[in-house]
This record gives sequence, structure tokens and C-alpha cells, in this order.
Amino acid sequence: MPVNSFDHYPMSWKPDKQILKRPYYQSLAALLEQEITNGFLAPGTKLPPQRELADFLDLNFTTITRAYKVCEERGLIYAVTGSGTFVSANATRSITISTDQVATNIDLGFVASFEQTNAMVTETIEEVVKKNYLEQLLNYNDPTGIPHQKKAALNWMASFGISVDQDHVAIVSGAQNALAISMSALFEPGNRIATDLYTYSNFIELAKMYQIQLVPIISDTYGMSAEELEKQCNKTNIHGIFLMPSCSNPTTIMIPDFRKRELAEVIRKHRLILIEDDIHAFLTAGIIPDYQQPMFHLLPEQTVYICGTGKSICSGLRVAYMVYGDVLREKILRAIFNINLKTSSLDVEIITELILSGKAHEIITQKKQLAQTANDIYSEYFPISETNGHPLSFYRWLPIQGHGNQIEQQLEEHGIRAFHSDRFLSGQTTPDKYLRIALSSAKSMDKLRIGLQILKQYLNQ
Repeated sequence: MPVNSFDHYPMSWKPDKQILKRPYYQSLAALLEQEITNGFLAPGTKLPPQRELADFLDLNFTTITRAYKVCEERGLIYAVTGSGTFVSANATRSITISTDQVATNIDLGFVASFEQTNAMVTETIEEVVKKNYLEQLLNYNDPTGIPHQKKAALNWMASFGISVDQDHVAIVSGAQNALAISMSALFEPGNRIATDLYTYSNFIELAKMYQIQLVPIISDTYGMSAEELEKQCNKTNIHGIFLMPSCSNPTTIMIPDFRKRELAEVIRKHRLILIEDDIHAFLTAGIIPDYQQPMFHLLPEQTVYICGTGKSICSGLRVAYMVYGDVLREKILRAIFNINLKTSSLDVEIITELILSGKAHEIITQKKQLAQTANDIYSEYFPISETNGHPLSFYRWLPIQGHGNQIEQQLEEHGIRAFHSDRFLSGQTTPDKYLRIALSSAKSMDKLRIGLQILKQYLNQ
């Protein structure tokens, strides 16, 4: 390439070679990260092709490839086969969703668990502390769960279609903890996991932390497309897949049985590890006509099934059940011992007592009623069609026009909090924009109604 041939050539990024040091790939990766972090390269920016950048810097092509690879593993950029390499939508900010204090009167962002039902939990806590074996709940014994607690867990999950023995279930500290254990145990830095284009934002953050690349797969009204998953598996080496079949977060899509079978065929063919986050099964199994079975039933040796009790019973106790087959068992157990050592048996005992006493089912009945009321109120302001996902979802996926992610700050100025769809992007920014509206966090239905009214007025301006 002639000297200075790139002087007037349009490139989205022209790093200064004079500031690069050996090893060049590390220095270039650090510079690219700095440019992204400082906002000089905006989310969605298409980076120069690797060979073009190599010519511009007069460096070896493999040097550019290694630099891009480093940044891809850090979640800063992503590659689309046949299209190029782009700056990730959430490369410059944390998208972890939590209950951090915000200056809002009404929270429509964080998806809580209709905490009005916690009075029944308080009663059970008082009963548990009176048990004559209380001291046995305060030690390191039974790190994956006391046998009678595991038995209660399996009884709880039986209605969802889970049937295994106690050696293939472990009790951990919430669904988020179960996701971290699964990713730590079963994947390595640089591995790829297929996800929906819009997926659980905290899973995206976990992938960044473990340097795992997410591969977005196009979905339709039935969830992830098996055909698109097959195409991506044929293009690149994908190691796993993350799905929330009962009620996808944030889109509320339920994956029907025919689509589960289509996806299972591709997963089996390409020997993917499936992380099945089924925390909404309690809203779906036995209620939605097409619910037949979890995907674990179709792929027992390739699946980690996660059943959290935070949404269904009590969010503050942080208890979840992990189910797995023989092939994955030892790796999962090793990760549990290394990450958790042990989940609080006292917390698990409270959940166990709620299940065995029948109060857990009473709590679920009450939460379903609250969810129905909340969705009815929502539909007064934003009509819900039959294709809009789960009818009892604790959150809704609202299409919006002409709003960027700065809408979050603008809404906070109006006293409410909601989350823009860019938080949930696992890949390239799309022209379609949404808000995820939590229905389960407002302190009362009156507060929810006021929040939705403010949101409606804002969007109508």
C-alpha cells in the first residue's frame, strides 16, 4: 500500500501508530477500549475491516485480529459474519439492574415480586426459628442442600415437569447466583453463547465479567428462531445457549412446545449447553394451554435448569434450585463449592417450610391475582394484544417512537423510572425501540396507575 494512501480515506477509526507500543496487539486493544470508554467511538459504530486497519497502521493482519479478539472478549465490540465488527450497544456503561436508590417516586424499572405477600413469609420465619433442629441450619454441612430441603424442591418443580433424583439438584443463592455458577463451571473465556437479541441485562453483564461472547439470534412471536440458530451454528463455533422459555425477559415472549422441540433439535445436533432460566414457570405451567414441558425434559444431559423462588415466593431470601444431568454434574458441583461454599440453610428452610405448609401456593395465588390486576391497569393506558406475550407477566415490553436511551433520565426527572431497550441488547442496535415497564414494584396499584399515567402523558408529548 503506498505511503499516505489513507490520509484522506474515510475510516471510522484512525488510531495513531506513534503512540502504540509492543506488543502492538495489546497496545491497540487498550487504545480501542479507551476510545470506546471515552465516547469517541459510539455504540453501533462499524469499525474498519481488519485488513484495512492493518494496511493503515502498517501492521500484520494477525495483530489486528488479536486486538479485536481481546476487545470482543471484554464485551466492547462484536462481529457479525458478513457485515463487520461493531461497538457494542452497552460497551460504555453498566446495565446491571438493581434496586439502587434513585430519585424517583414510582419505580417502573426494577422488576420486584409483588412484595405485598411477604406477611405470610414473616409468619413462617417465626415458626422456623422455633424448630428443635435450628442449630443444624447454621453450619457448613450439606453444601448443596439438606436432603429434606431437596425433596421439597423436587416436589415444587414436579408441577413444572422436572423429575430427577436428589443427586441431580442443588440449592443455591438465587437465580442470578445460579447463572454465575453455570457460566463459571461450563464455559471458558472466549466461548460463545447464543441469546435472544433482547435478553436479560444482568446475563449480559455476567458474560462481560467472564469474557464470554454473546451471539444474538433473531426471534419472532414464538421466541428464538431455530432456523437462525442453525445458521449461526454453521457460521461460527457456538458453545452454549441461554433461554427463558416461560416468559422471556424483557420481551415477555413464551416459547411454545413446537418451538422448544425445534430448538432442542438444533441444540442436540451442535452439542450446545443450554442454560434454561425458568423462573416464571409458576406463572405458566398448568395455566398456559400450550405449556407441555421444560426444555430440560428434551435435553436432560445438555441442560442446566434453573428454578428461582424470588419471583414466585420471596425475593429477599435468595433461593434457587439447579437441576442437571450426569454429564454436567461434577463441573456444577465444583463451581458451587468454589463460589458459594454453601447457601444459607436457614433461608432455604424458610422456603421449604412455605412449600410443605402450602403457604407457597397461597402466595402464588395472591401474586397471580396482583399480576392480573396490574396488567389490567396497564392495558387501560397501553392496550395489550394477544401477541404481546405472557398475560400475567410482571413486566411489559412497550414499543416507543423517536426516543433514545436518554429517555431513562428524562423519565426520572418526571418522577418515574423505566428501562430502555438498549439495556437488553446482546448485539447490534436496531431501529425498533422499547421500554420495559415493571408492574410489580410500585407500592400500591394506585401508585402504579399514577406512574403509568405520567408515562402515557410523557410519550404523548
